[in-house]
Amino acid sequence: MNVQLWVAAPVVVRVGAAARADVRTRTIPNRLTFPALLLGLAVHGALAGADGFKSSLAGMAVAGGVLLPGWLFRWMGAGDVKLMAAVGAWLAWPQALIAVLASLMMGGAISLIVAARRGVLRQALVGAATIGASVLARSPATPAVTTGIRFPFALAVFAGSTFALWFRP
Repeated sequence: MNVQLWVAAPVVVRVGAAARADVRTRTIPNRLTFPALLLGLAVHGALAGADGFKSSLAGMAVAGGVLLPGWLFRWMGAGDVKLMAAVGAWLAWPQALIAVLASLMMGGAISLIVAARRGVLRQALVGAATIGASVLARSPATPAVTTGIRFPFALAVFAGSTFALWFRP
């Protein structure tokens, strides 16, 4: 294991609770995200001093910041962004970057499965290609083509965060 137990246990427990809430209600309560975020920053600061706090803050900013455009474009909820930021605060830099990238990959895999099961895989792939082309062409004014189907992204955060606990960069 690359991450110490005092980091891994709170991440698994908190993200597991958030995934459960997201599956049941399609929301991630602030009472799960905000205390986790603040406690992650505080624990790193207390145990590793200013450098630990800075690393935790960087992890929070990167993990939450990568997902922020998804919320701005309404592809995901604010709870997903706050949960990822809390995970970033606990995992700190650079494990937070690994967690958010792994979460995005898991989210992509889950979305393919959901789209295939709902019979809209072709539409989802065309929409993803359109969005990708728009980003590459730097024309974000192009309206996003989506299927409108949503899934509890906290499941992807759980899988990506768990992966990041064992991944050695």
